[in-house]
Amino acid sequence: MNKIPMTTPLVELDGDEMTRVLWAAIKEQLLEPFVDLRTEYYELGLPKRDETRDQITLDSAEAIRKYGVGVKCATITPNAQRMTEYHLHEMWKSPNGTIRAALDGTVFRTPILVDGISPVVRNWKAPITIARHAYGDVYRGVEFRATAGGRAELVFTDRDGNEARQTIYDFECDGVVTGQYNKDSSIASFARACFQFALDTKQDLWFSTKDTIAKKYDGQFKEIFQTIYDAEYREKFEAAGITYFYTLIDDAVARVIRSPGGFIWACKNYDGDVMSDMVSTAFGSLAMMTSVLVSPDGKYEYEAAHGTVTRHYYRYLEGEQTSTNPMATIFAWTGALAKRGELDGNAALQDFAAKLERACIEIIESGTMTKDLAALWEKGTPNVVTSDGFLSAVRQRLEAALA
Repeated sequence: MNKIPMTTPLVELDGDEMTRVLWAAIKEQLLEPFVDLRTEYYELGLPKRDETRDQITLDSAEAIRKYGVGVKCATITPNAQRMTEYHLHEMWKSPNGTIRAALDGTVFRTPILVDGISPVVRNWKAPITIARHAYGDVYRGVEFRATAGGRAELVFTDRDGNEARQTIYDFECDGVVTGQYNKDSSIASFARACFQFALDTKQDLWFSTKDTIAKKYDGQFKEIFQTIYDAEYREKFEAAGITYFYTLIDDAVARVIRSPGGFIWACKNYDGDVMSDMVSTAFGSLAMMTSVLVSPDGKYEYEAAHGTVTRHYYRYLEGEQTSTNPMATIFAWTGALAKRGELDGNAALQDFAAKLERACIEIIESGTMTKDLAALWEKGTPNVVTSDGFLSAVRQRLEAALA
């Protein structure tokens, strides 16, 4: 068969460990036989990031800004153990956080649903999309080890050199202190991205913070959201028959658990990080969660919502065939290809992406799946396969769909 052409490349961001292995296998088995795949490649594996002092990550973000669509493999965010293991010059920041900051983007994460695996929360009938603010807060913060007898102060110096000071704490024993920030411009971009995504998908939008405690910090998020909604989106939401409302995050959690799903839940950076893991696990598996970063100027980066699957990678290095779920990584590729097709007017590429996603879901619904899903399967005894076995089954189903 003739391969589907591409006119504009995707920005391809390779990653680490087991997801890197799956990345190569997905390209080889499910993409390159059918698509004349064009990518601008960036090596975001941890050794390369260390070699370039993380410049490669910034370069990849600029490439996404240039071409409009990127697709990213999972990457390691190093801790002290990784510093030693990889002999790093520095404990580099999260590549995801760096790219999000560079693009000023918002992350939307949605579970992949299949018939035969029910959510743990029995009344959830439709996906819940987490909209995660992707700038600032603890991810761009600074931190110190405090010692007994010391005083931590918050100091702000305005453009005229005037200082405002506030004592955080006088330490009677050793402790820790952190400082974090956000920007009105980024919060506004977050708000507009959420409102527009809600309109595009015709879903209600919920937003939650803890403004009763962080009255100025979280209160600014609440105020900016409401101002933009009233000025720019209220009439559009009413015309579309969808709603926006704000509530405290603890109240939101209770509402989410009681809900049937089918809405967007907007959260600040750390809240979104935690809640997306909760939602994906409750719907089935971390490997069944799509993720797309959307910038205010319409740039897109697709990725899996999970990590590099380190435990499976060590087993893979010992020669073992693992049963690692590739679904979220496949859907990162299909999301990017579909968006590239949409932007380029390439209907064949969009159709291919849709058929590949459908083939993946149909294989699972037929009873063939990786080990992580087998314990959740509700329709008899599943056929548990390795990662390669799953990709092979999907390819056969895809070939039949494309024939």
